[in-house]
Amino acid sequence: MSTTFPRSRRSRPGYNVDQVEDFLEEARTAYSAAPGEPTIVSAESIRRTAFDIEKGGYSTTHVDAALERLEDAFAARERERVIAEAGDDEWFSKARATAQAVLDRLDRPEGHRFNRVNFLVAGYSTKDVDAFANRLTKYFQDGKPMSVDEVRGAVFRTRRGGYSEAQVDLLLDSVIDVMLAVR
Repeated sequence: MSTTFPRSRRSRPGYNVDQVEDFLEEARTAYSAAPGEPTIVSAESIRRTAFDIEKGGYSTTHVDAALERLEDAFAARERERVIAEAGDDEWFSKARATAQAVLDRLDRPEGHRFNRVNFLVAGYSTKDVDAFANRLTKYFQDGKPMSVDEVRGAVFRTRRGGYSEAQVDLLLDSVIDVMLAVR
């Protein structure tokens, strides 16, 4: 019986144990791979990883925290490798370009920063997203403190006709990429 993470109670939902274990094995292999060796796990793929839910599975809180630490470790390693191959200028140039693309999106008027879903479909609340977008703008333009965990943990209410969840999530992923790049 595996004990990598605490288990949820038998009647409570948790992450599928086999899927988590398989993913962790892939991550171990990828992390120990030689530079230039192709791998399927990256900081971005870790951020997008999802597991099925099962009763009595691994504690979602513990696994999510471990995934965040793993993403940080992969991002740092990816940064080191790019800097070793192309230098600091190349790495920070890519981060600046991504930050500028984020700022260009955030510079749009409130209520119009992202595509809206059909009025019959639920999307992210425009007010919630715009309020968070204003905080992101202050982070990028004014250096107002914000942590990667705040971006990872951003939660928005849903509203009919709200912002496209996919577009908002993609922007948040880009923000995380920039934040991890300049750590």
